[in-house]
Amino acid sequence: MSARVQALLWLAQRVSGALLALAVSVHLATLIYAVRGGLSSAEIIARVHGNVTWLVFYLIFVAAAAVHAPLGLRVVLTETTPLRAPLPGMLASLFGVALAILGWRAVFLLFASGAA
Repeated sequence: MSARVQALLWLAQRVSGALLALAVSVHLATLIYAVRGGLSSAEIIARVHGNVTWLVFYLIFVAAAAVHAPLGLRVVLTETTPLRAPLPGMLASLFGVALAILGWRAVFLLFASGAA
């Protein structure tokens, strides 16, 4: 793998990690605030349902996870298993695609029907 590709992958993992740090913080703070305010999960879902701001937030959240996790998994597979290129990258990419599809499906179900 070329130095340029490695640098781009490194940058993608750092940017997605920063987005995840922000998204996880907002997600947890919002849940803690809502639960301490006495809202049930059904009430939280009802408030989130149809809200475009939360839709965009969670779509970005899923995208960041679908980029970040496979990049880390590729490195772990490369360093801890006998697998050699291109197999770790292919397996990690497959995992990332599955993560994105399942995550976006959950987000769209939540916003379309009000329940995931």
